[in-house]
Amino acid sequence: MINTLAQIDWLASAGRSPWHRASALSKLLLAALGVGLVIAAPSLRLELALFGVAWALLLTSTLPFALLLAAAGYPLLFTALVVVARWDGTLATPLAAALRPLTATAFAVWLVGTTPYPDLFAPLSRLLPRAIADGLFLTYRALFDFLFRAERMTRALHLRGGDDLPPARRLAAAGEAFGTLVLRGAERSQNAVAVMQLRGHSGRVCGCRHWAEWTPADLAVALAAAIVAALAIALWRPA
Repeated sequence: MINTLAQIDWLASAGRSPWHRASALSKLLLAALGVGLVIAAPSLRLELALFGVAWALLLTSTLPFALLLAAAGYPLLFTALVVVARWDGTLATPLAAALRPLTATAFAVWLVGTTPYPDLFAPLSRLLPRAIADGLFLTYRALFDFLFRAERMTRALHLRGGDDLPPARRLAAAGEAFGTLVLRGAERSQNAVAVMQLRGHSGRVCGCRHWAEWTPADLAVALAAAIVAALAIALWRPA
């Protein structure tokens, strides 16, 4: 899963679709509208319509299709039990239960896959206390480094015969590896804070692409929002 997240993170800055050129604010509003409507949707028809809109956004984002399937289909691992538990002999009930997380995730993947992470965190830094917003921003970046180092350490232990060790020794090796990662993370955090202070960091994350600056590409986002709103008005009736 971490490789999927890393690819999405890179493509958010490297993509060239109209969605990538739109402002973060307009995309945040569209994604919030889509997620809010699918959560409150009273009918399966509206859920299916929103699911179709979400995937239309994904398929026009120029992100690799295999990557989209891996990211947008991830909630199925967690909703499978809910879908099975709600089976009542019809297709509509389990389908409605599965569509809500799948549609919400599709909107979220579209947003994250077309918006560089500084632009996503910039609005949060205006709403949350500076320390919390700063911490979320740094944690997001540190997560990739932490998991990358954990993967490398796991591979190194495997190559050195760690799989053949007795269970007690294997557990001790895992504890030592985890301790090394924690110490490395603490050291990295101290270095990052020192560098930021030397560079005059003010404690506020600012989107490097002017997250609230409107562009011509925002017209496409506005059109998509109008379509979502029209579908909600037309299909907002219990099935």
